[in-house]
Amino acid sequence: MKARTIYPGSAEGEALVSREPIGFYGGIDMKTGIVIEKGHELEGKCVKDKILVFPYGKGSTVGSYVIYGLKKNGVAPKAIINKETETIVATGAILAGIVCVDGIDIEKIENGTYVMIEAGEKEAEITIK
Repeated sequence: MKARTIYPGSAEGEALVSREPIGFYGGIDMKTGIVIEKGHELEGKCVKDKILVFPYGKGSTVGSYVIYGLKKNGVAPKAIINKETETIVATGAILAGIVCVDGIDIEKIENGTYVMIEAGEKEAEITIK
C-alpha cells in the first residue's frame, strides 16, 4: 500500500490496531506505554515496539510531548500509521523521531499482523504479511 510520509524511516513489527482515535495525553502512560484511557478498545495494551495503527489523534496538544516522552522512556511504538495524521501526532512523531505515515485505509490492517514500512521523504510503502 502507498502512503504519505509524515516522518521518514523504516520500521517493521506487529500491528496494534485501534478503530478508535487515540488521545495520548491522559490516554497512554508515558512511563509504561500502556493505554490507560478508560473504555478504550486498547485499554491495558502496551504500545512499546508495536506498529501503532489508529485513525487519528484526539485531545490536548500536550499529546505531542507524551509521544516524545514515550520515546525518551523506551516504551514508544516503532511506527505510527494513521488514516489522517493531525498536528498533535505529527509533531510528536517528528520530535520523537518515530516513523509516521498516513493516507491509507487502516481497515486493511488487522491487529497482530506483521507490518513493514519504508517511508521516504514524501511517499511510503506499507507491506502487510
